[in-house]
Amino acid sequence: MPELKILIVDDEKNILMTVRHALEPKGYEVVAATTGEEALRQLEQQSFDLLLLDLRLPGIGGMSVLQTVSEQHPQVPVVIVSAYGTVGNAVEAMKLGAIDFLEKPFSPEELRETVRRILARRELPEAAADYDSCIALAKKCVSERRFDAAIEHARRAIGADPSRPEAFNLLGAFSEVQRVPLEAQKYYRAALELDPAFAPARHNLTRLVEGKPGRVELGQE
Repeated sequence: MPELKILIVDDEKNILMTVRHALEPKGYEVVAATTGEEALRQLEQQSFDLLLLDLRLPGIGGMSVLQTVSEQHPQVPVVIVSAYGTVGNAVEAMKLGAIDFLEKPFSPEELRETVRRILARRELPEAAADYDSCIALAKKCVSERRFDAAIEHARRAIGADPSRPEAFNLLGAFSEVQRVPLEAQKYYRAALELDPAFAPARHNLTRLVEGKPGRVELGQE
């Protein structure tokens, strides 16, 4: 089986080093670009299985790169590598076609898990593609305690319509179940970036930040 090839686009040397050290020992081929222009040249010259893209780049910005990739290389999944405090930008990027975002600073294990999960989707059979069906399937899987499947359905929902908050709220709830509170906060905030009035995410975020007990709200049943 050929190596899966990943393009990382970031102008921070420590990020490029982290990505290489995390992924190359696992058998991935990692190609680095430090500018948007260089990334677009690489995409024209060779095929990639995944693009990790920083939004803050010298020259052509990350959003412009993302828009070009979405138009000219739609088969390449894009993960936004986002600095702390730029969740809003990452959500906007998902509206343009990115399928996930990874918040800096991230650990090698977080990176490997994100890459593994996204590339594993290539092996999954096609499922319901419309947003509401994906959300319904995600909630059904929660009731059956099949959390990995629930996460995949929620992410498929985001792919179908990244402008709606429900799937981000569900991913926050799943992160709470997995005892990853900072990741849960990230997803709740992403939901509220899309809809500041979305009550389940506001309830969940307030409860989590204030350390209060209470029910995790999944949204309308």
